[in-house]
Amino acid sequence: MTPMAEWRPRHFSWELSGRVAAIRLDNPSRKNPLTFDSYRELRDTFRALADSADVDVVVFGSNGGNFCSGGDVHDIIGPLIGRPMKDLLAFTRLTGDLVKAMLTCGKPVIAAVDGVAVGAGAIIAMAADLRLATPQAKCAFLFTRVGLAGCDMGACAMLPRIIGQGRAADLLYTGRTMSAEEGHAWGFWNALHPAERLEEEAQALARRLASGPTFAHSMTKTQLSQEWSMGLMEAIESEAQAQAICMQTRDFERAYRAFVAKDRPVFEGN
Repeated sequence: MTPMAEWRPRHFSWELSGRVAAIRLDNPSRKNPLTFDSYRELRDTFRALADSADVDVVVFGSNGGNFCSGGDVHDIIGPLIGRPMKDLLAFTRLTGDLVKAMLTCGKPVIAAVDGVAVGAGAIIAMAADLRLATPQAKCAFLFTRVGLAGCDMGACAMLPRIIGQGRAADLLYTGRTMSAEEGHAWGFWNALHPAERLEEEAQALARRLASGPTFAHSMTKTQLSQEWSMGLMEAIESEAQAQAICMQTRDFERAYRAFVAKDRPVFEGN
Protein backbone atom coordinates (compact mmCIF):
# COMPACT_ATOMS: atom_id res chain seq x y z
CA MET A 1 0.00 0.00 0.00
CA THR A 2 1.46 3.35 -1.10
CA PRO A 3 1.54 5.88 1.77
CA MET A 4 -0.70 8.80 0.89
CA ALA A 5 2.28 11.11 1.44
CA GLU A 6 3.71 9.52 -1.70
CA TRP A 7 0.44 9.64 -3.66
CA ARG A 8 0.98 11.36 -7.00
CA PRO A 9 -2.25 11.75 -8.99
CA ARG A 10 -1.85 13.17 -12.48
CA HIS A 11 -5.28 14.70 -13.01
CA PHE A 12 -5.87 16.82 -9.90
CA SER A 13 -3.74 18.39 -7.22
CA TRP A 14 -3.00 16.52 -3.99
CA GLU A 15 -1.34 17.99 -0.90
CA LEU A 16 -0.77 16.50 2.51
CA SER A 17 -0.21 18.78 5.48
CA GLY A 18 0.13 16.92 8.74
CA ARG A 19 -2.70 14.42 8.63
CA VAL A 20 -5.00 16.53 6.47
CA ALA A 21 -5.13 15.89 2.72
CA ALA A 22 -6.26 18.56 0.26
CA ILE A 23 -7.70 17.79 -3.17
CA ARG A 24 -8.35 20.37 -5.90
CA LEU A 25 -9.36 19.90 -9.49
CA ASP A 26 -6.82 21.71 -11.60
CA ASN A 27 -8.40 23.31 -14.66
CA PRO A 28 -9.51 26.67 -13.23
CA SER A 29 -9.76 28.35 -16.65
CA ARG A 30 -12.72 26.05 -17.39
CA LYS A 31 -14.08 26.00 -13.84
CA ASN A 32 -12.52 22.62 -13.06
CA PRO A 33 -14.50 20.06 -15.06
CA LEU A 34 -14.17 16.34 -14.49
CA THR A 35 -12.73 14.02 -17.12
CA PHE A 36 -12.74 10.24 -17.51
CA ASP A 37 -9.22 10.23 -16.07
CA SER A 38 -9.97 12.46 -13.08
CA TYR A 39 -13.06 10.39 -12.23
CA ARG A 40 -10.90 7.25 -12.15
CA GLU A 41 -8.11 8.84 -10.14
CA LEU A 42 -10.52 10.35 -7.62
CA ARG A 43 -12.25 6.99 -7.19
CA ASP A 44 -8.91 5.25 -6.73
CA THR A 45 -7.70 7.93 -4.31
CA PHE A 46 -10.70 7.61 -2.02
CA ARG A 47 -10.46 3.83 -2.19
CA ALA A 48 -6.81 4.06 -1.15
CA LEU A 49 -7.72 6.36 1.73
CA ALA A 50 -9.75 3.55 3.28
CA ASP A 51 -6.47 1.76 4.07
CA SER A 52 -4.43 4.89 4.75
CA ALA A 53 -2.61 5.27 8.05
CA ASP A 54 -1.26 8.76 7.38
CA VAL A 55 -4.45 10.72 6.53
CA ASP A 56 -7.27 11.45 8.96
CA VAL A 57 -9.32 14.13 7.15
CA VAL A 58 -9.76 15.20 3.52
CA VAL A 59 -10.56 18.71 2.29
CA PHE A 60 -11.95 18.82 -1.25
CA GLY A 61 -11.35 22.45 -2.14
CA SER A 62 -11.97 24.98 -4.88
CA ASN A 63 -9.48 26.33 -7.39
CA GLY A 64 -9.48 29.72 -9.08
CA GLY A 65 -12.80 30.77 -7.58
CA ASN A 66 -14.76 27.65 -8.56
CA PHE A 67 -15.28 24.14 -7.23
CA CYS A 68 -16.30 21.99 -10.21
CA SER A 69 -18.33 22.56 -13.37
CA GLY A 70 -19.33 18.89 -13.74
CA GLY A 71 -18.39 16.54 -16.54
CA ASP A 72 -16.21 18.02 -19.26
CA VAL A 73 -18.34 18.72 -22.34
CA HIS A 74 -15.56 17.78 -24.77
CA ASP A 75 -13.87 14.98 -22.82
CA ILE A 76 -17.01 13.23 -21.51
CA ILE A 77 -20.34 14.48 -22.85
CA GLY A 78 -19.43 14.51 -26.54
CA PRO A 79 -17.70 11.11 -26.57
CA LEU A 80 -20.71 9.48 -24.82
CA ILE A 81 -23.07 10.37 -27.68
CA GLY A 82 -23.85 7.25 -29.68
CA ARG A 83 -21.98 4.86 -27.38
CA PRO A 84 -23.58 1.41 -26.83
CA MET A 85 -25.47 0.83 -23.58
CA LYS A 86 -22.65 -1.33 -22.19
CA ASP A 87 -20.20 1.56 -22.44
CA LEU A 88 -22.67 4.08 -21.06
CA LEU A 89 -23.39 1.88 -18.05
CA ALA A 90 -19.68 1.40 -17.44
CA PHE A 91 -19.31 5.19 -17.26
CA THR A 92 -22.32 5.81 -15.00
CA ARG A 93 -21.10 3.05 -12.68
CA LEU A 94 -17.69 4.74 -12.61
CA THR A 95 -19.26 8.01 -11.47
CA GLY A 96 -21.28 6.20 -8.82
CA ASP A 97 -18.16 4.37 -7.66
CA LEU A 98 -16.60 7.74 -6.84
CA VAL A 99 -19.48 8.51 -4.47
CA LYS A 100 -19.28 5.03 -2.97
CA ALA A 101 -15.55 5.48 -2.40
CA MET A 102 -16.11 8.85 -0.70
CA LEU A 103 -18.73 7.32 1.59
CA THR A 104 -16.61 4.32 2.53
CA CYS A 105 -13.12 5.88 2.76
CA GLY A 106 -13.31 5.99 6.57
CA LYS A 107 -12.20 9.65 6.75
CA PRO A 108 -14.34 12.76 7.23
CA VAL A 109 -14.50 14.67 3.94
CA ILE A 110 -14.98 18.44 3.96
CA ALA A 111 -16.10 20.20 0.78
CA ALA A 112 -14.94 23.83 0.58
CA VAL A 113 -17.01 25.32 -2.23
CA ASP A 114 -16.52 28.65 -3.94
CA GLY A 115 -18.25 29.68 -7.15
CA VAL A 116 -19.66 26.96 -9.39
CA ALA A 117 -20.50 23.49 -8.07
CA VAL A 118 -22.80 21.99 -10.68
CA GLY A 119 -23.66 18.58 -12.05
CA ALA A 120 -21.14 16.07 -10.74
CA GLY A 121 -19.52 18.94 -8.82
CA ALA A 122 -22.73 19.35 -6.83
CA ILE A 123 -22.75 15.59 -6.24
CA ILE A 124 -19.19 15.62 -4.88
CA ALA A 125 -20.17 18.38 -2.46
CA MET A 126 -23.31 16.42 -1.49
CA ALA A 127 -21.25 13.27 -0.83
CA ALA A 128 -18.93 15.10 1.57
CA ASP A 129 -19.56 14.81 5.29
CA LEU A 130 -19.38 18.56 5.91
CA ARG A 131 -19.90 21.37 3.42
CA LEU A 132 -18.55 24.91 3.69
CA ALA A 133 -19.25 27.54 1.05
CA THR A 134 -18.86 31.18 0.16
CA PRO A 135 -21.80 33.55 -0.44
CA GLN A 136 -20.88 33.32 -4.13
CA ALA A 137 -21.34 29.53 -4.26
CA LYS A 138 -23.79 28.38 -6.93
CA CYS A 139 -24.89 24.78 -6.69
CA ALA A 140 -27.06 23.09 -9.32
CA PHE A 141 -28.03 19.47 -9.97
CA LEU A 142 -28.53 20.34 -13.61
CA PHE A 143 -28.91 16.87 -15.11
CA THR A 144 -32.43 17.46 -16.46
CA ARG A 145 -31.14 20.52 -18.31
CA VAL A 146 -29.02 18.24 -20.48
CA GLY A 147 -31.79 15.69 -21.04
CA LEU A 148 -30.89 13.33 -18.21
CA ALA A 149 -32.77 12.21 -15.09
CA GLY A 150 -32.12 13.91 -11.79
CA CYS A 151 -31.25 10.54 -10.24
CA ASP A 152 -27.52 10.74 -10.80
CA MET A 153 -24.77 9.33 -8.57
CA GLY A 154 -27.14 8.79 -5.64
CA ALA A 155 -28.79 12.24 -5.70
CA CYS A 156 -32.33 10.93 -5.28
CA ALA A 157 -31.29 8.99 -2.19
CA MET A 158 -28.93 11.46 -0.55
CA LEU A 159 -30.19 14.95 -1.32
CA PRO A 160 -33.68 14.47 0.24
CA ARG A 161 -32.02 13.28 3.44
CA ILE A 162 -29.97 16.46 3.60
CA ILE A 163 -32.51 19.14 2.61
CA GLY A 164 -35.87 17.38 2.55
CA GLN A 165 -37.94 15.67 -0.13
CA GLY A 166 -39.75 18.73 -1.50
CA ARG A 167 -36.66 20.89 -1.77
CA ALA A 168 -34.68 18.07 -3.36
CA ALA A 169 -37.49 17.46 -5.87
CA ASP A 170 -37.43 21.14 -6.79
CA LEU A 171 -33.70 21.11 -7.50
CA LEU A 172 -33.62 17.71 -9.23
CA TYR A 173 -36.62 18.33 -11.51
CA THR A 174 -35.78 21.89 -12.52
CA GLY A 175 -31.98 21.80 -12.45
CA ARG A 176 -32.07 25.36 -11.14
CA THR A 177 -29.31 26.95 -9.13
CA MET A 178 -29.52 26.79 -5.35
CA SER A 179 -28.15 30.02 -3.94
CA ALA A 180 -25.71 29.96 -1.07
CA GLU A 181 -28.32 31.53 1.20
CA GLU A 182 -30.88 28.87 0.31
CA GLY A 183 -28.37 26.09 0.77
CA HIS A 184 -27.35 27.38 4.18
CA ALA A 185 -30.94 27.85 5.34
CA TRP A 186 -31.83 24.35 4.15
CA GLY A 187 -28.85 22.69 5.84
CA PHE A 188 -26.95 21.79 2.69
CA TRP A 189 -24.12 24.15 3.64
CA ASN A 190 -22.93 23.82 7.23
CA ALA A 191 -21.52 27.35 7.16
CA LEU A 192 -20.84 30.25 4.81
CA HIS A 193 -17.50 32.07 4.85
CA PRO A 194 -16.04 34.92 2.80
CA ALA A 195 -14.00 33.67 -0.14
CA GLU A 196 -10.74 34.90 1.36
CA ARG A 197 -11.37 32.83 4.51
CA LEU A 198 -12.88 29.67 3.02
CA GLU A 199 -9.65 27.69 2.82
CA GLU A 200 -8.55 28.83 6.27
CA GLU A 201 -11.88 27.80 7.80
CA ALA A 202 -11.90 24.44 6.02
CA GLN A 203 -8.35 23.67 7.15
CA ALA A 204 -9.13 24.73 10.72
CA LEU A 205 -12.13 22.40 10.80
CA ALA A 206 -10.04 19.61 9.28
CA ARG A 207 -7.30 20.04 11.86
CA ARG A 208 -9.88 19.99 14.64
CA LEU A 209 -11.24 16.69 13.36
CA ALA A 210 -7.76 15.31 12.77
CA SER A 211 -6.90 15.98 16.41
CA GLY A 212 -9.18 13.07 17.18
CA PRO A 213 -10.63 10.80 18.25
CA THR A 214 -10.04 9.64 14.67
CA PHE A 215 -11.03 6.00 15.16
CA ALA A 216 -14.34 7.18 16.58
CA HIS A 217 -14.76 9.59 13.64
CA SER A 218 -14.30 6.67 11.27
CA MET A 219 -16.95 4.74 13.17
CA THR A 220 -19.30 7.73 13.00
CA LYS A 221 -18.85 7.94 9.22
CA THR A 222 -19.52 4.22 8.87
CA GLN A 223 -22.71 4.43 10.90
CA LEU A 224 -23.97 7.52 9.07
CA SER A 225 -23.69 5.56 5.83
CA GLN A 226 -24.88 2.13 6.96
CA GLU A 227 -27.88 3.31 8.95
CA TRP A 228 -29.59 4.69 5.83
CA SER A 229 -30.70 1.15 5.01
CA MET A 230 -31.54 0.12 8.59
CA GLY A 231 -34.74 0.22 10.53
CA LEU A 232 -34.72 2.09 13.84
CA MET A 233 -34.33 -1.04 15.99
CA GLU A 234 -31.41 -2.23 13.83
CA ALA A 235 -29.79 1.21 13.99
CA ILE A 236 -29.99 1.36 17.79
CA GLU A 237 -28.39 -2.08 18.06
CA SER A 238 -25.72 -1.23 15.50
CA GLU A 239 -24.83 1.94 17.40
CA ALA A 240 -24.64 0.00 20.66
CA GLN A 241 -22.09 -2.31 19.05
CA ALA A 242 -20.16 0.61 17.56
CA GLN A 243 -19.92 2.37 20.93
CA ALA A 244 -18.83 -0.82 22.67
CA ILE A 245 -16.01 -1.11 20.13
CA CYS A 246 -14.99 2.52 20.72
CA MET A 247 -15.00 1.95 24.47
CA GLN A 248 -12.11 -0.48 23.96
CA THR A 249 -9.89 2.26 22.54
CA ARG A 250 -7.14 4.07 24.38
CA ASP A 251 -8.70 7.37 23.32
CA PHE A 252 -11.76 6.55 25.45
CA GLU A 253 -9.46 5.94 28.42
CA ARG A 254 -7.48 9.12 27.64
CA ALA A 255 -10.68 11.17 27.69
CA TYR A 256 -11.64 9.74 31.09
CA ARG A 257 -8.22 10.37 32.64
CA ALA A 258 -8.14 13.91 31.25
CA PHE A 259 -11.59 14.59 32.70
CA VAL A 260 -10.50 13.35 36.12
CA ALA A 261 -7.38 15.51 35.91
CA LYS A 262 -9.49 18.49 34.75
CA ASP A 263 -7.45 18.63 31.56
CA ARG A 264 -8.16 18.41 27.85
CA PRO A 265 -7.69 14.97 26.29
CA VAL A 266 -5.00 14.48 23.69
CA PHE A 267 -6.26 11.83 21.30
CA GLU A 268 -3.98 9.53 19.32
CA GLY A 269 -6.46 7.62 17.19
CA ASN A 270 -6.11 4.25 18.89
